[in-house]
Amino acid sequence: MIYDHRTYTCRPGTIRKQLALYGEYGWPVQRRHLGEPVLYAATETGDVNSYVHIWVYEDAADRAKKRAAMMADQGWLDYLKISADANFLVSQNNKILTPVPFFGKD
Repeated sequence: MIYDHRTYTCRPGTIRKQLALYGEYGWPVQRRHLGEPVLYAATETGDVNSYVHIWVYEDAADRAKKRAAMMADQGWLDYLKISADANFLVSQNNKILTPVPFFGKD
């Protein structure tokens, strides 16, 4: 199992607009291809202009397959263009995480 941890930073004052845009155009397409995320949250303290989402995959091949299908979906391509045109995002930071041996064991 791997976790895809993504942090997006928005221009000050635009995070609500970005999340609304994503909620309308990106969320339905992404969930259709990737399933439900482990977490999708806005930052409450620290860099309050950022939000995080974490998706879980069986392995790197599962991630590649699902993301390739999403990138072939015209709805996702439309969202990427709308998001780029809005110019709310400043940066994106991705991390692939693997659970430590004792995680999830009772």
